[in-house]
Amino acid sequence: MDMAERILVLNTGSSSIKYELVDMRTRERPAHGLVERIGEDRGRLVHHAGDAPPYERRERFAGHDEGLAAVMEAFQVAGPKLDPVAVGHRVVHGGDRFDRAVLVDDAVIAAIEELAPLAPLHNPVNLAGIRVAGAAFPGVPQVAVFDTAFQLTLPPEAYTYAVPREWRERLGVRRFGFHGTSCAYVSRRAADFLGRDLAELDLIVLHLGNGASATAISGGRSVDTSMGLTPLEGLVMGTRSGDVDPALPGYLARVAGLDAEHVENLLGHQGGLRALAGTLDMREVRARDDAEARLALAVYTRRIRKYVGAYYALLGRADAIVFAGGVGEHDAATRAESLAGLERLGIAVDPARNEAASREERAVSPPGAEVAVLVIPTDEEWEIARQALDLITRSTEDR
Repeated sequence: MDMAERILVLNTGSSSIKYELVDMRTRERPAHGLVERIGEDRGRLVHHAGDAPPYERRERFAGHDEGLAAVMEAFQVAGPKLDPVAVGHRVVHGGDRFDRAVLVDDAVIAAIEELAPLAPLHNPVNLAGIRVAGAAFPGVPQVAVFDTAFQLTLPPEAYTYAVPREWRERLGVRRFGFHGTSCAYVSRRAADFLGRDLAELDLIVLHLGNGASATAISGGRSVDTSMGLTPLEGLVMGTRSGDVDPALPGYLARVAGLDAEHVENLLGHQGGLRALAGTLDMREVRARDDAEARLALAVYTRRIRKYVGAYYALLGRADAIVFAGGVGEHDAATRAESLAGLERLGIAVDPARNEAASREERAVSPPGAEVAVLVIPTDEEWEIARQALDLITRSTEDR
């Protein structure tokens, strides 16, 4: 297979479509773009092709089918020629069925549909991307890359909830974890940055964006992670509450007449920073100096610090703390506040290094620190493209 051939990556979110055309030989991105606010009147598509001015459309995209059709039209109008050797799709939830990327067929589509109750905002729209791309590129391999796959190395004591056996065995209730594509990428890049073999490293990866998670990685394998059966558990996020008392839905049903579905919806869409500060945008919270904003930041960073301490204890050591995701990569104050007070564990940030503006992979810990604190910009699109190419190459060789 010609390694210069290109992979189209589709990351279809609950209200957006992020896409990139990736050249696997040069790592160049001949085109990338975003469709956002799908289902709203203020929809927008922005398509970037090389050095040309951005191609933009502002209109209502009623659903993901319309958004993806607009993406295909953007390539036709603004280029480049779209002739991928494969289309790689981010799929949020693969349950315990998929521990690696797979070629999409009818059985895979049926499985993703069956798993939709575990990720109702994501799996159905991930499938929309698969179906539209399949129709647009008949005969081109479609590859599903699952957020949960990297986390399936969790040992039983990490993924098992102390709940009735019937729930665990018949209903599949367990911890799955997410952000696996990001964790796979940044852990490998962290090892390269440190000049060490990933198999000998213990890492704590903090993926902090609108969704946020902590993952303990030993020898390149996930051994614990903060998200659970769904992406709601764990850290405070943009609109998700993270950890709450499991009795909360029952309490709210008794005292406020709220049903479980409504409570789940509120915890997932009206929780987190939005609940504490009225906005899900960390930049807006940081720009304020009022009691609500200060409390939101304290709750947010304290939760991260608790997980770092817990995973340090679980691993018994840590070679590096790795920050990734939009907040993790760009918010120096969050990095510093999340690790404050952990100096006795060998964990510290250097103020000058931490606050220096950069988009590169870098260490923000003091020189010679016992535990490196790294900022590794994640590249889920590249990781999806890499896994897609690996899979279709193996499939071709096996014929």
